[in-house]
Amino acid sequence: MLQFRFFVLLFLMLISFSVNSFAQQKIISKIPSKKEINKIAKQAIKYLNESNFEKSIATSRKVLYYASSIQDNYLIAVSYNTIAANLDELAEYDKAIFYYNKGLFYANKTNDDEIKNFINNNLGNVYCFEKKQYKKGIGFYEKSLEYSQKAADTSQMVFTKLNIAWVYFDINQFNKGKKYLEFCNKYHPKFGDNTTIVVLNMLNGMYCASKNEDKKADSYFIKAIELGTKGSEKLDLSYSHQEYSKFLLKRGDYKNAYENLVIYNKITEELFNDEKLKKAEVAGINLELDEYKREVGKIEVEKEVQAESLKQSRIIVILFVLVLLVLLLLLNSLFKNYKFKKKTNRELIIANQELKIAKEKAEEGSLLKTQFVSTMSHELRTPLYGVIGITNMLLDEHKELENSPHLSSLKFSARYLLSLVNDILQINKIEENRIVLENLAFNIADEITMIKNSLSFIAQNNKNEVVVKVDSAIPEYLIGDKLRFSQIVMNLVSNALKFTKNGEVIITADLVKVENKLHYIEFKIKDNGIGIATTDQDKIFEKFVQVGRNENDYQGTGLGLAIVKRLLTLFKSDIQLESKVGEGTQFKFTIAFEYDLAKTKELINDITVDLSSSQIYKILVVEDNKINQIVTQKIIEKNFCSCSIVDDGFQAIELVSKEKFDVILMDINMPLMNGFETTRKIRQKGIQTPIIALTAFAKNEITEEAISSGMNDIIVKPFEPLKLFQIINDQINKKAMLVN
Repeated sequence: MLQFRFFVLLFLMLISFSVNSFAQQKIISKIPSKKEINKIAKQAIKYLNESNFEKSIATSRKVLYYASSIQDNYLIAVSYNTIAANLDELAEYDKAIFYYNKGLFYANKTNDDEIKNFINNNLGNVYCFEKKQYKKGIGFYEKSLEYSQKAADTSQMVFTKLNIAWVYFDINQFNKGKKYLEFCNKYHPKFGDNTTIVVLNMLNGMYCASKNEDKKADSYFIKAIELGTKGSEKLDLSYSHQEYSKFLLKRGDYKNAYENLVIYNKITEELFNDEKLKKAEVAGINLELDEYKREVGKIEVEKEVQAESLKQSRIIVILFVLVLLVLLLLLNSLFKNYKFKKKTNRELIIANQELKIAKEKAEEGSLLKTQFVSTMSHELRTPLYGVIGITNMLLDEHKELENSPHLSSLKFSARYLLSLVNDILQINKIEENRIVLENLAFNIADEITMIKNSLSFIAQNNKNEVVVKVDSAIPEYLIGDKLRFSQIVMNLVSNALKFTKNGEVIITADLVKVENKLHYIEFKIKDNGIGIATTDQDKIFEKFVQVGRNENDYQGTGLGLAIVKRLLTLFKSDIQLESKVGEGTQFKFTIAFEYDLAKTKELINDITVDLSSSQIYKILVVEDNKINQIVTQKIIEKNFCSCSIVDDGFQAIELVSKEKFDVILMDINMPLMNGFETTRKIRQKGIQTPIIALTAFAKNEITEEAISSGMNDIIVKPFEPLKLFQIINDQINKKAMLVN
């Protein structure tokens, strides 16, 4: 495309200019100098010209890393634009626009008007020629013209106005495009070049054709084709044949229209590889080519069609007679079967009605179950948030109570109840197939060691030793859902520690098989505790079943092993149990994790690093529960932020209309007006303050409505203060980037 070739030429010029303008610098911490980074950027564009998109994108990412390390906004803008150009060529237009905008964001931080000019021109190309959003695309072209006029760059002005004229002509707004074409005709002889002369003649041909000046239009089109044939701009030559074909078709010259369209198709096939031919426009061209073929061959085919139609009519008559005979033979049989079928249908209708009623009852029961779990979750989480929060406040404010057995029991009981609620929700999600495994890079040994450390309190209480044995053949990093894996191991190890006194719990991980990129790891959790009777082994994986429980201790909810078995099903695995009463228990299972070094590096590079901010924020809390107000206010003020509290949505709307806040924490279930409606009314006032739902509802139950109402994020009560402020920082930073 004309725009893409100019993109490559201009970028080479910009990079060359940048190399000459920057002084030689020392390499700091293995980061190359600016001159070396520019060389790498040149290589990325070279790969792009060769259509080696994979290497071009990989090299551009390297440039982006180096440029970010030395905080060079110009080079950051260059790297983003190269990435966007690759995506543009691969027809990933939405992604290309995203990276062009990122490049423009950093370009605007520099004093280099050339790069700003160029990125705006590229965005105009994508929106006009690919997304067909002409108004938005022309806006970018006009911004590009502003920079061209500021730099007195008539050559760039000719190029940009040529694009604008082409856009208007594409949408048949020739009067609007006329002034841009006249400008190009006037200044092109002096400031234009051979790369645009073909398009200039083609556009003149299109304009004359719109004014029914057929003779002049024909002359311009022929001249464009002659110049394109002699020159190197073969893509522009193909467009000239295409537009000439449309012109000839309009005049009724189907034969020449068809011939020009064939030439266009031939040039396109030569220029683009199979990957690019997947674009939708090629299908449209082929369809149009077929239409022209039908017009050209219409007269020759007409007689053949008539003859074929007559032949088909005779065949139809013969077939009709044969079918009629068959129908007469079947009629007697159908009549005999009619009564039998009528009786059968009556029975089926009754059976279907019964099945429908049973299905409705089952669906109703499932809905009631889901609603019950959701309601109970909300009703339990709300007071638990207050209990846990106030317990932590007491421990913070009264250090003398730190060793109080009563306060410790209260805290333990609250967390135990929260664990029960979470287990019930977890098992409910699994049964409703609402859990999808994620792919993250992680280290098996690190995860198991972290689980061991987190359960050290239980181990010490029962005077147990935890031993970890990890096969050295297991790769350092594997890919899989480490959260669900850790949950499985933690439940099994916790169970082993509870039922073992003065003993040993051994966690073993062995590599047992490798198939392609899949590494099959066998895990064993073995203890020498009380063991499980044979009669109980078949039922311990059922919900709410507990075996070997003493009356005076906490042995869990009875959901741990049920969750383990169901999570292993998601991993396409199963669990095996070996146990003898008085000798101990061993659980064994195998999970296949992926090992891919390149993918691992990509996953690690894509991890977002959260940098906590020490800035003091002004936060509004919309909450009707007085206890929760106290707890939330204490958490916010403890982190050196100011806090305002209102009881309902009406007060919130009134306050945000008068005062400016950095973030709003919004409860959902409030009287008078709920959190969703309150958020909608705040957004209707044009207030863009980040709003975070602070709720006891499960996140997946309210996500869709929260987003549609205008909320930015959700955090579920009870929560860790660190998690709350990570979300607050993230939302405030996102808003700042949008403003800039």
